[in-house]
Amino acid sequence: TNRQMQMKLWNDKLEFLGVNVALGELAAQFADQHKITVRCSLPEDELICPRNVGVALLRTLEEALSNIATHANATEVDIIIDDNDEALMMTVKDNGNGLPARETVEMSKHGLRSVRERVHYLGGSLSLMEGPDGGTVLSIKIRLTTPREAIIAAAASAPNR
Repeated sequence: TNRQMQMKLWNDKLEFLGVNVALGELAAQFADQHKITVRCSLPEDELICPRNVGVALLRTLEEALSNIATHANATEVDIIIDDNDEALMMTVKDNGNGLPARETVEMSKHGLRSVRERVHYLGGSLSLMEGPDGGTVLSIKIRLTTPREAIIAAAASAPNR
């Protein structure tokens, strides 16, 4: 199906071009397709993380952008990826409608539930809240259980594909 082809294409980008390229291109494609201003702040250096963490970041961004396109009526989106020796953080903020009034956000919906489960499986956390100036803010934090130096060494010693 078209969805399967899209997932394979993104997985190939993630695998061969890296997390930064995959996330940056997803943001640019979303901006172009939906005519929304998207600002994407990525670390200068390529994110060094296990593949499953890269996939979690990519899937979370896909779900966040899909929800923005479907529900938010936003004109601007900010994507901020930050990393340190202990964790990777991603925040996706929009200037749209915000969360529904008097309703709890249903993390039981398939998309948000699967993102939450993926992030929790990796020992991380997900929060979804009203932005301070309106709109919605989705944030995830995934702890890196292996020290950064070990991840870099393992990546350097992996056979080329």
